[in-house]
Parts: sequence; structure tokens; C-alpha cells
Amino acid sequence: MPDSVNTDAQSRAARGRYRFRDYHVTTVPDALALPAFTAVCVTSEERNCGAASGTLHTSDELTRWIAEHRAQTGHQHYEQTVRAILRAEPGAWQ
Repeated sequence: MPDSVNTDAQSRAARGRYRFRDYHVTTVPDALALPAFTAVCVTSEERNCGAASGTLHTSDELTRWIAEHRAQTGHQHYEQTVRAILRAEPGAWQ
């Protein structure tokens, strides 16, 4: 029996069918945890500036940091990251 036939038979035997039910979950922001906002300046002609805001807890603080950095440097492009703690509330099995 050629090797290609043996290989095909082995791969079919090794494969199995797995069926998963969907578990529906709703995510809700945790009211006790503060969100975390950060920004990094990605403006420059030769390489990214790299100035970072550090962790801030409101979008207004982040906007203020960006405005101050822009006033000092004239830089216009920033990468923003927003993190929040979520609570998963279980739903029903489908």
C-alpha cells in the first residue's frame, strides 16, 4: 500500500468531531474599578516620538495630556489604549 494512502487513513482516524454548545455571556463594566486610559505619541518625521501619558483614569485627563504635548511639540498623532475591568454575567446554554 502506498505511503500516501496510509497517511490519509491515519489522518482521518486521528481527526474527531467536537461539538460545543454556545454559552452566552454578557459583559458588564465593573462599577468599582476605574478605567485606565493611556496614550503614546506616534508623530515624528524619522521615528516615533514615544512620549507616553502614563495611566490616567478619565478621558478628560487624557485629552488634556494630548493637548499639552501638542502645544509643546506640534505633534498630531497618538495611539490610545483604553482598559476596563469587566464582569461576565452568565447567560443560558444554547
